[in-house]
Amino acid sequence: MKLAMIGFGQAGGKIVDRFLEHDDRTGSGIVRAAVAVNSAKADLMGLERIPEENRVLIGQAEVNGHGVGADNELGAEIAENNVDEIQHAIDSIPTHEVDAFLIVAGMGGGTGSGGAPVLADHLKRIYTIPVYGLGVLPGADEGGIYTLNAARSFQTFVRETDNLLVFDNDSWRQTGESVEGSYDQINGEIVRRFAILFGAGEIREGEDVAESVVDSSEIINTLAGGGVSTIGFASEDVELESGGLLSRFTGGDGGAELDTAETTNRITSLVRKATLGRLTLPCEVDGTERALLVLAGPSSYLNRKGIERGRTWLEDETGSMEVRGGDYPRQEPEVDAVVLLSGVTDVPRIKRLQEVAIEAQDRIDDIEAEREQNLETLVADEADELEPLF
Repeated sequence: MKLAMIGFGQAGGKIVDRFLEHDDRTGSGIVRAAVAVNSAKADLMGLERIPEENRVLIGQAEVNGHGVGADNELGAEIAENNVDEIQHAIDSIPTHEVDAFLIVAGMGGGTGSGGAPVLADHLKRIYTIPVYGLGVLPGADEGGIYTLNAARSFQTFVRETDNLLVFDNDSWRQTGESVEGSYDQINGEIVRRFAILFGAGEIREGEDVAESVVDSSEIINTLAGGGVSTIGFASEDVELESGGLLSRFTGGDGGAELDTAETTNRITSLVRKATLGRLTLPCEVDGTERALLVLAGPSSYLNRKGIERGRTWLEDETGSMEVRGGDYPRQEPEVDAVVLLSGVTDVPRIKRLQEVAIEAQDRIDDIEAEREQNLETLVADEADELEPLF
């Protein structure tokens, strides 16, 4: 699937930069064009792979390149005021070669959480290709203002995109890890999962053609209908030796022939692990509207019977009649299962996010009311102390 990626804000720009690094390293060619948008000049300068001519600094009149300071209302206002400047960068994208737009943004900050939904609405009015969002939720320990921003942005981002794929930082932060180190690790996890999903169906020179191709239309149909999506992932190492491919899948002594029953069972196991393990956004799988299964790895291990069994199991587990699946042959020393669950509704993290946001807004209102009352009292006290002039 060919994507035009737009990184909005600091987190969004870094993730798109990481996607480009993956493309350069693997030759996958997922990112057909990349643009970064930010109100902070320093963040744009810190990017390594997005072309400088595609880095758009917005809000110079309002914040002079210093960012919006986690004020997502200001971020939204600046995005609206500068949408023509953003469009100028997007005009250079060969949209006839692109299957969809993907707007990537952290939902806790100011520029990304405020501006990304504005841009999504703008693109949907102009283009006929889908406009998807990849939103990264802040961790609970990042502060109340970031949670409030995420709750506000989440509702708008879902409404303005054709589908919002979500990654929850809270489920991926490791205890004791520095913020910078944590985000670097999280960005790697994001790219690893989404690169396999969007890379399926893209034929690279020297690699096998899939038996059951997962092309862009399969992904688009799975994401059709809008809503929120999450991704599951599981992986099994494969050893490469001179005598041929050897794997724990074989359970044998190094023979080239693979045990069909063993590979079938192992693939089914990977599908279960991907679905019931750590999702990018934890949720109840039952009730998923649509799902897509991708098995990636050396073609010798992509057992068609195993993939079909995994797809059938996924139908039973989700209760969905719209479950698609296929293989993605690639010469990597691992077999990966990626499960896209689209239209999920039972998401405890989102419910809690909304609750915390309401609490945070109530505290903000109380603080504002107290501040105004204190100011009125101060003014009244000063007036009483002033002696009349006449």
